[in-house]
Amino acid sequence: MATRTAPIRVIHYGLGPIGLGIARILAQRPGYEIVSAVDLDPEKAGKDLGTLLGGSPWGVPVSEDEKQALAQEADVVVHATRSHLPEVLPQLTTIVARGLNVISTCEELSYPWWRYPEESRRLDHLAREHGVTVVGAGVNPGFAMDVLPILLTAPCKEVRAIRVERVVDVSLRREPLQRKVGLGLSSKEFHQGVQEGRIGHVGLEESVAMIAAALGWNLQRIDHSIEPVLEDGRVKGLHQVARGVRDGSVAILLDLTMVAGTAGQRDAVWIEGDPPLRVEVDGGIPGDIATCAIVANAIPAVLDAPPGLLAPFQIFPVWKQRGM
Repeated sequence: MATRTAPIRVIHYGLGPIGLGIARILAQRPGYEIVSAVDLDPEKAGKDLGTLLGGSPWGVPVSEDEKQALAQEADVVVHATRSHLPEVLPQLTTIVARGLNVISTCEELSYPWWRYPEESRRLDHLAREHGVTVVGAGVNPGFAMDVLPILLTAPCKEVRAIRVERVVDVSLRREPLQRKVGLGLSSKEFHQGVQEGRIGHVGLEESVAMIAAALGWNLQRIDHSIEPVLEDGRVKGLHQVARGVRDGSVAILLDLTMVAGTAGQRDAVWIEGDPPLRVEVDGGIPGDIATCAIVANAIPAVLDAPPGLLAPFQIFPVWKQRGM
């Protein structure tokens, strides 16, 4: 990694709770300069970014104009708007065409080749054409249920199956996530929300596909299920499972429970292999702050990565060395 002398110039695109959280981290670190910010919320337009973070003005007004914000000279765009790739693809295309690297919290961007192969091919081609890197990152997907188990296979000479379990107390998390799990809905409203794509964790199937790609496994299919967790007839959370089937058996099992008020938060990884491994994080990996920190911490790696659309595990040196 080359030594940098000039500050890393950052544009923030999207200033919801996560976008603001990333900005807060970078503002406290030497070596970073926030040069512009854009958000489509008219309540934020014209306000200073420092003021939005509860401090004194920084001289960085929030713009509603994407073109104006992206006209600033910068090294990377921190993108934090929506979860589904079709919703953000025009934004990403505009950023890349401007010749800017981008790290995004869009969940489906973590491994978009599985669900959107043609769109991924075009975005990868555009990024290579402009010499920039595009990466989707976060805690889940992007670390807890995919990158972490991938990294934990490093000491195994053989891996036969992987199981990951994550339990999250959503009462401690931001309101948008509570809405995503259907907190307070009836069972009927929950299932309707699932059908409409409003309810459920986005990215679990992408995590399965990412693990398979890192290990060089060809999956026959990915199965997915999502059910409400009920208390007194109302939804207090959800239980979501994704299974990657290989050679007729489940080779990757990702089990996610997100409920309000659980005392058993945890992250656990089981690797069936030689040697077998079990790693558990008691209390779990905190969600929102972890996403903000992962994105902030990954910026130097994104800038040093080769051009193109990359998966999160591909920007870490251990996986470059293994030819991933």
